[in-house]
Amino acid sequence: MSSRMNVASDTPWEDIVGYSRAVRVGGLIEVAGTTAVAGPEIIGDGNAYAQAAYIFTKIETALRSAGGSMADVVRTRMYVTGSHVIDDVLRAHAEVFRAIRPAATIVVVSALVDNRLLVEIEVTAVVE
Repeated sequence: MSSRMNVASDTPWEDIVGYSRAVRVGGLIEVAGTTAVAGPEIIGDGNAYAQAAYIFTKIETALRSAGGSMADVVRTRMYVTGSHVIDDVLRAHAEVFRAIRPAATIVVVSALVDNRLLVEIEVTAVVE
């Protein structure tokens, strides 16, 4: 049986909801849905590109804490609040993953947990 490593980011929501920023089991790392929330602030308020770019830095931190890296990402899932922000989110995605080329999904949703959030991203990584 593989050992389990939970990675926390020390947000109050992790204890309230009962989740981890990332979980590693064996070589598999799952990073939870990540938004541009930084304490009481929204990074890139109103700017989908800035939010996505910031989210990828948070995801990278979680991956490193679990012993992985962006190069280990095999799947991305992006949730956006409207088709008008897709190009900006995909531009940020391409800047990080152009050479890595994970499987990717982008879904338009009606809303996220805060109306100022335009994008939420989760990833799956495999460390060999």
